[in-house]
Amino acid sequence: MSKPEDRPTPQDYADLFEVDRRGAHILEDLIQRFGRQPSKSSGIDRILDTHEFIGRRQILDFVVSQINRANGVQEDPTGEE
Repeated sequence: MSKPEDRPTPQDYADLFEVDRRGAHILEDLIQRFGRQPSKSSGIDRILDTHEFIGRRQILDFVVSQINRANGVQEDPTGEE
């Protein structure tokens, strides 16, 4: 396992996904692909799709959160603004 000092910093995320145009383009593509919940299923399939969506969405939210931290945005842990 990597040491805490070897982990990417919030600034690393911002540099890769915001400053670098290629990274920004990739992040935009990832958000388009994985940021929307599918709406074609019903019943138990809908529940399973929802859980899969939440898992994908957590990754996108983490990346955006790191970019925000690098830019000095203080996020409210309650989710309220």
